[in-house]
Amino acid sequence: MNNIDAKPFLKWAGGKRQLIDQYNKLFPERLLVGQLTTYIEPFLGGGAVFFELIKRFDFKMIILNDINEDLILTYRVIQQNVNSVIKELSFLEDRYLSANNNTRKKMYYEIRDLFNAEKEKVNHEIINDIAIRHAARLIFLNRTCFNGLYRLNNKGEFNVPQGNYKNPQILDSENLYNVSNALKNVILLCGDFEQIYPYVDENTFVYMDPPYRPLPKTPSFTSYAKQDFNEDCQIRLSKFFRKLDEKNASIMLSNSNPKNTDPYDNFFEIYYESYDIFEVSANRAINSDSSKRGAITELVIKNKR
Repeated sequence: MNNIDAKPFLKWAGGKRQLIDQYNKLFPERLLVGQLTTYIEPFLGGGAVFFELIKRFDFKMIILNDINEDLILTYRVIQQNVNSVIKELSFLEDRYLSANNNTRKKMYYEIRDLFNAEKEKVNHEIINDIAIRHAARLIFLNRTCFNGLYRLNNKGEFNVPQGNYKNPQILDSENLYNVSNALKNVILLCGDFEQIYPYVDENTFVYMDPPYRPLPKTPSFTSYAKQDFNEDCQIRLSKFFRKLDEKNASIMLSNSNPKNTDPYDNFFEIYYESYDIFEVSANRAINSDSSKRGAITELVIKNKR
């Protein structure tokens, strides 16, 4: 898998591409010297860290998991039948880019309705024509929706409005081929983060990038799955972190830094007591007023292995 120059094919809220240079200084020493042979991500999202690591390290086993069924289906389609998804995307891109603004708007909302209507028809374990179309539509919506968000309403429907892009890149064939190669021998799982536990041993690097704990005094992050990742989930994750530490795995976790808005919020110091907590700089839109957006800090939490 080494030296595969793939990059995330989806725009994803909280993506880590901008943080890779800072993460390089925080990755476990055991990873850098080649002692860790398994890599696991329980919250895959856009996969920026995965795509970075496979350029540099040879792992005997890679397990990628996410609770978002549509997301994991899309990874599986690209893994198993990249040519078909490229064909579907090429058709959608040609239609969209050749249309005027009114026709683009109509097309976007038609595709969004089809995407939501077919959710119950998709068997997320079988890569067939319906699954391929569904994956292509997810990529299309992601590349043309507002800010590349993935947001679901309380019915589990994708409800992000159309974005205002003059010439969006909907299809990047070369990168999708590279992504397919990167995923060739990867185990893709869909479900709760704790299901990766049996795969973890002392030779494992686990990187966890959960839905961030909302910053105090800012709007809550919108829904990523049908169930919100609430405070109880954050606490359960901290307990899971300790369970993995007891397996002697190397663990690294990213999350928001509440002290950006409340210097007295010690949530992470309390629940990750005895672990190393670092700050990294990120440009994030955490304020509805665009003039107040800019650099903030985020947290990286590590065990000592």
